[in-house]
Amino acid sequence: MWPAIASQIGEAMHTDFNITERSQISGGEINQAFRISDGRHTFFVKLNDRAGVDMFRAEWTALEHLLNTQTLKVPRPVCCGTTVSSSFLVLEYIPLGHAGDQDWHMLGRQLAHLHMGSAQPMYGWDEDNFIGTTVQPNIWHKKWATFFAEQRIGWQLQLLNEKGIHFGDIEEITGAIKNRLAGHQPRASLLHGDLWRGNLGFDDQQGVLFDPASYFGDRETDIAMTELFGQFPSSFYQGYDAVWPRGEGYRERRDIYNLYHLLNHVNLFGEAYIKQAKTSLFNIIAYQEKP
Repeated sequence: MWPAIASQIGEAMHTDFNITERSQISGGEINQAFRISDGRHTFFVKLNDRAGVDMFRAEWTALEHLLNTQTLKVPRPVCCGTTVSSSFLVLEYIPLGHAGDQDWHMLGRQLAHLHMGSAQPMYGWDEDNFIGTTVQPNIWHKKWATFFAEQRIGWQLQLLNEKGIHFGDIEEITGAIKNRLAGHQPRASLLHGDLWRGNLGFDDQQGVLFDPASYFGDRETDIAMTELFGQFPSSFYQGYDAVWPRGEGYRERRDIYNLYHLLNHVNLFGEAYIKQAKTSLFNIIAYQEKP
């Protein structure tokens, strides 16, 4: 396997590449991750089974889109492919360290510039991609409320139904989500799409984002997720709002947007997230039913 990966790295770099150092490092719960080097160049390698190549190709596409904005630092993709038994994605290796309030503040500003500078007229993406290992549908749509209700909440509920996990009538729930978001037609911004603490770090005080699940949608979905599993430092939000303040009604929409990730965690990890997801859904529906 490793000689095949080294060969494809060499082709991408237009030079010989022979692995002289290899060590396994933390890469999350989905992929194996390695740091490899030939003594001159160092790369980060993700491994999965052969079926994972579509997930890696989707990640490559998102990283290229983010790189092209020149607003945030993300690892540059090097090559992606398969061996006899595995799929792999090779990325620029970026050593990560600590950050202070000023660094978080700058990351907030940079994210706001990403969202501001990447608008396009519809919501979606040119292809379906992945949120974790879950397929994320991205059919282009003109109305944000419909896109999010059907392709985010409705899709997750359908996947859960197929596993025998029921949260209620899907049409009623998606209808309630559409009503909650009715009239909210935000700019379709390029999103990271999976922006939690585990998908970022800092290199020499500069923020680095990785593992994107990008599409064009409401910028507030990125900000909302930063608050789902423990908030980022307050300086991050101050930096963001200094460039592009969050809109009126953000806090009400935040819970709707984070329901998507809670439902996906039920799909990925099961019972541990069911109670939290059901409580969130109940609160959203109860708010909808208030006179």
